[in-house]
Amino acid sequence: MVQFDSQDPYEVLHRGAGISDVPPLTPAQYVPRGSTPLYDAMGQGILELEADLAAMADDERPNKVIFVVVTDGQENASREFDRARVTKLIAAKKKLGWDFVFLSADLEAFEDADRMGVELSSRLMFNKSKQGNDRAWSAASARILDRRSGVSACVAFDEVDRKAQDDPD
Repeated sequence: MVQFDSQDPYEVLHRGAGISDVPPLTPAQYVPRGSTPLYDAMGQGILELEADLAAMADDERPNKVIFVVVTDGQENASREFDRARVTKLIAAKKKLGWDFVFLSADLEAFEDADRMGVELSSRLMFNKSKQGNDRAWSAASARILDRRSGVSACVAFDEVDRKAQDDPD
């Protein structure tokens, strides 16, 4: 789990931990700060996850990789990666069966995810509020569970998930 912003462009909060071993984020950890180096975080995250997976024994390597991005703003601060490079990384990993999920409170970032090759079905807009964030994570958790359990062939949000985001906060 990585948090990214202009104050700390790539802050690793948890690495290689099972989700059940990761404590809930606190308000002190999960705070929007400054600008958004979205491409740098995604590019570095993909490359580091690729290296971590390559270093695992075959019997320890997961058979499904789901890369989730959550952002409250659009790209405006990357220095190492650009959209074209991240798009190529995403395309290469999708060929290997990786899923990419994009949750955004910003329309520009949501549209940019499309240009990077993240399908509409795997993108979800949410309201910039605690309730909007909670609803987005609830939907993401349900769709990721569907994918991991084999109920669906990919992480795909449905109309119920999307309409829940329209509820007033």
